[in-house]
Amino acid sequence: MSKIKITETVLRDGHQSLIATRMRTDEMLPILEKMDQVGYHSLEMWGGATFDSCLRFLNEDPWDRLKKIKSILKKTKLQMLLRGQNILGYKNYPDDVLVEFIKRSLDNGIDIIRIFDALNDLRNIEKAIETTKKYGGHAQGTIVYTISPVHNIELYVSLAKKIQDMGADSLCIKDMSGLITPYVAYNLVKELKKNINIPIQLHSHYTSGMASMAYLKAIEAGVDIIDTAISPFGLGTSQPATEPIVATLKDTEYDTGLDLNLLNEIAEHFKGIREKYIKQGILNPNVFNVDTRVLSYQIPGGMMSNLLSQLEAQNATDKFEDVLKEIPKVREDLGYPPLVTPTSQMVGTQAVFNVVLGERYKMIPSEIKAYVKGQYGKPVVPISDEIKKKIIGDEDVITVRPADLLPPQLKKYKEEIKEYYEKEEDVLTYALFPQVALKFFSLRKAEKYKIDDNLVNNKDMTYPV
Repeated sequence: MSKIKITETVLRDGHQSLIATRMRTDEMLPILEKMDQVGYHSLEMWGGATFDSCLRFLNEDPWDRLKKIKSILKKTKLQMLLRGQNILGYKNYPDDVLVEFIKRSLDNGIDIIRIFDALNDLRNIEKAIETTKKYGGHAQGTIVYTISPVHNIELYVSLAKKIQDMGADSLCIKDMSGLITPYVAYNLVKELKKNINIPIQLHSHYTSGMASMAYLKAIEAGVDIIDTAISPFGLGTSQPATEPIVATLKDTEYDTGLDLNLLNEIAEHFKGIREKYIKQGILNPNVFNVDTRVLSYQIPGGMMSNLLSQLEAQNATDKFEDVLKEIPKVREDLGYPPLVTPTSQMVGTQAVFNVVLGERYKMIPSEIKAYVKGQYGKPVVPISDEIKKKIIGDEDVITVRPADLLPPQLKKYKEEIKEYYEKEEDVLTYALFPQVALKFFSLRKAEKYKIDDNLVNNKDMTYPV
């Protein structure tokens, strides 16, 4: 057994899970040289909600963050999370936008791209895997882990074999809600090891309190890489903390080889940042509570705050428990989609409407209609005719890959932002977040390109985490 490799998530999922992705680039840069000496497999530092948050809350250009971090890190690979055909947004984008985004990401410093689709519809990740490899990146295909009557080890092994056949360089088991139990982790990794021959990485969250145990059993089964977050931004709804895992494996056949003293120095830096966000009220201590309800409701940590915000807006916080109970029912109606961006937001919003209005599917968001029409992909379980009729009436459901219906858009986007255009990456920023991008571009043009503390301290968490 070779040593276990560690992907450090503090620069992306660690702070995305605990402080709604509010960490600023200037808070990251001073510690990067030390982090580069650790010997991590990779640093996950981009993708997910970081792109949106940089623009929306921090007045930062996410492309600048990537370049600045890359300029300091000489040894450690940079990793990002990509939502397949959704890229970093919340809908499917045309292939020309996807291809250009991946190419620019690699050109600006990304080495490894973890690629997933919320429905495990592999048609939605195939183009991204192909493009990542074409332009010299490491393409990590992903199976999104969830629990339902149809999601089982046999299904996951089948998906993994197809992902390997697509040319993926490695496979990630993405457990975004902390659902995987230790012995399921062991059995799943064992079966995957029998059926595929690319490295396997496990990503989990500590929400249910099981992730560290699941990691240990997965390590015993032969997993190659695990995701952890340095302790000030570990545990809770984040990943297991890096230092205890390293200490646990020390002097065993799985020894990571990482220096605990150096990790402790890095932790000291992030403790200061953590304290700042506690004082600002952005880091809520409740995110560190073990919440086994997630095993029933499968709600990722960030989705919980979104639900509360929606209910507060409706003066209906007393209906929170009812919404929690409604979510599994909506999920079943929709074919048991895994609850991860963007399906988590869609299912959660529909559950809120169903409860607050006192009638199921009286109000239906446009995203739910698009989902039922097949515009996000195909769920594992077909949606019943009764539910389809209720949501989209007699409209047709598409059966092709959703992006096949989308015409090229890059030239149009470039024309639309010609007043603000400074670099090719601006076109991609606008493509993903048009309104937020235009506001950012106008500030940049007016030379007001600076951190706005009012935005940073905004406690509105109603965006994907």
